[in-house]
Amino acid sequence: MKLSATLAVMALTFGMLACGHKDARPETRDLPKVPVSLIAGTQADGGIWVAATLQSTRTATMSTRMAAQVKRVHVQEGQRVQVGALLMALGDEDLQAQLKAAETGLATVEAHHRRILALFAQKASTQSELEQAQAQLAQAQSGVSSLKANLAYTQIRAPFSGVIQSRKVNEGDFVGPGTPLLELVGEGEQELVATLSEAEGGALKQGMKVRFESEGSSGEAQVTALSAGGDAFSHKGTLRARVLSPKGLRQGSFARILVPGAKSEGLTVSRSALVMRGELTGVFVAKEGHAELRWITVGDGVGDSLPVRSGLKLEDRVIDRPGALKDGQPIEVQVGGVNHGK
Repeated sequence: MKLSATLAVMALTFGMLACGHKDARPETRDLPKVPVSLIAGTQADGGIWVAATLQSTRTATMSTRMAAQVKRVHVQEGQRVQVGALLMALGDEDLQAQLKAAETGLATVEAHHRRILALFAQKASTQSELEQAQAQLAQAQSGVSSLKANLAYTQIRAPFSGVIQSRKVNEGDFVGPGTPLLELVGEGEQELVATLSEAEGGALKQGMKVRFESEGSSGEAQVTALSAGGDAFSHKGTLRARVLSPKGLRQGSFARILVPGAKSEGLTVSRSALVMRGELTGVFVAKEGHAELRWITVGDGVGDSLPVRSGLKLEDRVIDRPGALKDGQPIEVQVGGVNHGK
């Protein structure tokens, strides 16, 4: 009887272990299947479009050398001002009191200097006394001139005609030396600023004219500066081109420049493959059975294909329509829907 009970308990125990082992087996799930596009092909020899920003050739950030309180702001954002116009006044009460005291002291020193001169002419004063009086006069005059110069720094005036782009402070704020107060943008000449790789800017030269588009309007600009590989991180240079007919164009507007003779290094990517994260643009690349998020730089293109300016290689396999894919997620590649570019 005891043996039968023992065997029953053992059988029950083995049964529970067997069931537990069966439940513990991981459930196999199908890997997400995504189509893969191969990046190939080149852009046309006619050139590529690159992003640019429209800027004024004359900009100034107004500041002061004094530590003072903002007494009065005479302008607002978007207001046009003429050269020499008073933009902002800072508190100058302490400086005015110091100037008044310095001018009183100067008058006393000037009177003393005149007396010494008269005595010296009568040979009743020595050369040493005259030189001392002259030194005192020069010191007093320098003190008055310095205070007047400091007072001028409390009057913020426009160095050229233009538009108030932004106001950094309000009345009552306390500011110190070098604190940005106002940003002034000059009217008239405008320029386009863009970043280019060495391959993209290889055909450009100073003085060359290029096409551009901005906010529905188009025109021509002349290349004024071109630095290759100036940025240590991206190895890209800066292109500056002066707009030949700047009428009706807004400062800070987005624009694009057609770089003649440039190619996009042989790579294009479909718009449907792009992944946007704020201001960053990326794609998912199929690599060793996983999806790898790769940040890239693209230019402007026509239709569904965009030129890849950096971030991809010719052999990379880009996942089309990634949906909710995550970086490092396992995938099963379905070869198909290959995009061979143009």
